[in-house]
Amino acid sequence: MRAKGVILILMCALFSNTSCNNNKKVGNRAYNLMLKTLLTRDVEEVDVEEASKLNDVVYLDAREKEEYDVSHIKDAIWVGYKDYDSSRVSNIPKDKKIIVYCSVGKRSEDITRKMMQSGYTDIDNLYGGIFEWINRGKKVYNDSGLTTKIHAYNKTWGVWVRKGEKVYNANNT
Repeated sequence: MRAKGVILILMCALFSNTSCNNNKKVGNRAYNLMLKTLLTRDVEEVDVEEASKLNDVVYLDAREKEEYDVSHIKDAIWVGYKDYDSSRVSNIPKDKKIIVYCSVGKRSEDITRKMMQSGYTDIDNLYGGIFEWINRGKKVYNDSGLTTKIHAYNKTWGVWVRKGEKVYNANNT
């Protein structure tokens, strides 16, 4: 069943008329094709290599709290998705450099759009999300410090995680 889902995503990507408004890419061709279909790409994007070189940036995690608790980018602020509340970002200046991320970039794309509508002016979506972050060998953290664990959302989405220790729920430690 999982293989059929991946094949369907790839076929959609290959035959999609979705336009791609910039040239951000991830390291895996199949993953890149899936993202091309999934994302609307109507917000500014930054790829992992660019993002990891930036200084004085605020990272916002647009995943569910359970996912954030497994691991996140160092010093990232959890803002959530389903229960996103703008009060969680109210102390961040509107002109501060912000990068929003989630697992692959779809939820963070939505939160980036909401924040732009609220007046944030220097905000990007992390193309490929935390999955690409860990796939590129970048570090992730939890409350105990550095970790290799990554919440892979579920086994269908987890196929895009190639590095790290996949976790699918709070009991899978």
